Amino acid sequence: MNNQISERRIRNNKKKRCRQLRRHLMITVITLLLTIGISGAFFSIGSRAQAAGDHNISYKYYKSVTVASGETLWNYADQYADSEFYDSHDDYIKEVMNINHMEKDTIIYGQHIILPYYSNVFVE
Repeated sequence: MNNQISERRIRNNKKKRCRQLRRHLMITVITLLLTIGISGAFFSIGSRAQAAGDHNISYKYYKSVTVASGETLWNYADQYADSEFYDSHDDYIKEVMNINHMEKDTIIYGQHIILPYYSNVFVE
């Protein structure tokens, strides 16, 4: 009788131990998969950020100009308005007028105005 109880206890302990081992194995596998998934996500984000860094970055600058004889805001728009940032020359001219507190789009010889422009070169 004691022998049967001992054998039953041994079998139960073996089953219990097998369940514990399976549980530990499952936890280990899940942890490993989560670690791989999270690492993959971080590397993916990092590679996207690096790819975004490969694109040309444009910096906005301002330039002080003395108006030469015969110059108009349209001439400056032709020279400095970047179609990537301005839908039209009118948009560029409106910004120039706003920056320089101008009510009209006429400029005169010798006048000093500030012109915005974009460049890929970063100036410190």
